[in-house]
This record gives sequence, C-alpha cells and structure tokens, in this order.
Amino acid sequence: MTQLIELRRRVKSVKNTQQITRAMKTVSSAKFKKAQRDVFEGRPYWHTYPELISSVTSHLKRSLHPLLEKRAEQRVFVLVLTSDKGLAGALNSNLLEKGFRFLEEKAKECRVKLVLLGKKAVVFFNNKDFEVMKRYSGNVQKFTEQDLEEITDSVVREYLFAGSDSVYIVYNEFKSILRPKPSITKILPVELSEDEEKHPEMSYDWEPGGEKLAKTLLPLYVKSQIRHFYFESIASEHAARMMAMENATKNAQDLIKDLTLRMNKIRQSSITRELLEIISAVDALK
Repeated sequence: MTQLIELRRRVKSVKNTQQITRAMKTVSSAKFKKAQRDVFEGRPYWHTYPELISSVTSHLKRSLHPLLEKRAEQRVFVLVLTSDKGLAGALNSNLLEKGFRFLEEKAKECRVKLVLLGKKAVVFFNNKDFEVMKRYSGNVQKFTEQDLEEITDSVVREYLFAGSDSVYIVYNEFKSILRPKPSITKILPVELSEDEEKHPEMSYDWEPGGEKLAKTLLPLYVKSQIRHFYFESIASEHAARMMAMENATKNAQDLIKDLTLRMNKIRQSSITRELLEIISAVDALK
C-alpha cells in the first residue's frame, strides 16, 4: 500500500513537470518564430555585406583606414556570445567547449582579452585564466540597438587604439532547428577573398573619396556583423530550448506510462492476493 501511494505521488509530480515543460515549449516556439523571421529577413543583407566590403577594400589602400590595417597577431580580442538561461540542451556547453579550445591555442602565442555576452559565458570563464574586459549578464535576450552599438564601439575602439591585432566572435550559428552550429568568426581586420588578393591595388576615382568611403562603410560593417551574430545566436537558443522542452515533455509522458503500468501491476497483485485470501477463508469454513 505504501509503495502504491508513493507511485501515485510520483505520477502527480511528473504530470506537474510535464505541464511546465509543455508551457515552456509553447513560449519558446513563439519566441523562436520571431527570431527565425529576423534571421531570415536579415541574412541576404548580412551575407552580402562582407563580400561588398571585401570587394571595395581590395581596391583601396589599407593605410586609408585603421580598420583595414593588418598586424601580426600579438593581442587578440574575442567576444563570447552565449545565452543567459539554461534548459537548452547542449547548446552552451558545445559552444563553450569549442571556444575554450580556440582560446587556449591563441593564448599560447597571443595575449587574449575577452568580452563575455551571456550569463553562461560569465559563469564558465569566472575561474579561467583569461583577461575579461567586460561582462554582460542577465539581459542578453533584451539587447537594444543601443546595447549593440556600445559593443560595436568597444570592438572598434579596441582595434583602432592598437589594443588588439584581431577581433573574433564565438557564437551559435542557426543552421536548423535540430542543428545549431558553434562557430568562430574573424571580424577584424577585413579579410579579402583569394581572387581579390591576387589583383594589385588599382587606381579608382571614388566619390565622395576613398578615405571617406572607408570611414563610413567599415564601422557599419562591424555593427552589421555583430547584429548578425547576435540574432543567429538568439534564434539558435530558442530553437534548442524548444526542442529540449519537447523532448522533456515526451520523456515525462513515457515515465508516466511506466509508473502507471507499475501501479496497475501492484494494484492487480493486491486484488489477486485479497481474492485468494477470501477463497481460502471460504474453503476453510466448509
């Protein structure tokens, strides 16, 4: 009897948990649809902008703007973009594992400085031997244009004043609902394609001028790429959490079935035992 009561309590507890996971899946689904729409609408612009910048800067002298200057990597500036919350499967752990291996390799030859975006990144690097310039924790999902502008300014300022020789970002790229891809991308300096690097610098008459063109386009390029990585990461997070909650709901349903089957077996064995006792008592009276 005690075992039956305990099983009933467990079934009730699992059902309550299932209601929570089902509700979290619904919320994540709604957020994911919005994030997915933002990513798909922005991708044509985000993916062609690097090609445009690469094509334009291939015909400009790199001395026209500091963001075009290529330097030997001695100081590396890295942005690590994770989520604030968990319950998203292995989304953050896979990203942090890949990012940590990358940082360890860079740290052997370079001085590494970090900007941590997301509570998971802050907690992970809390006891690691890396210099952290800034931490953003608790409101990553609610970043505004002003917040992204501030991050862009810190990246550009760090590179302009020779605080870093290259800038990287570690983030989750949204490939599909089932497969977010941990990625590491170099933001600065601007990389030229192989075909463009083969051509020597050519003389063009730029309007309103090559220097002014570079001064206007390059900061916009950095900002657009950071926005790109941010929205890709948000979409990956909601997709991963949606799938994790769906799997949790299914697992809870399977557990409820198993516990119910065990309850029924115990109840049936109890009924059978009572019937045998009644039959034995009747036989004894005869």
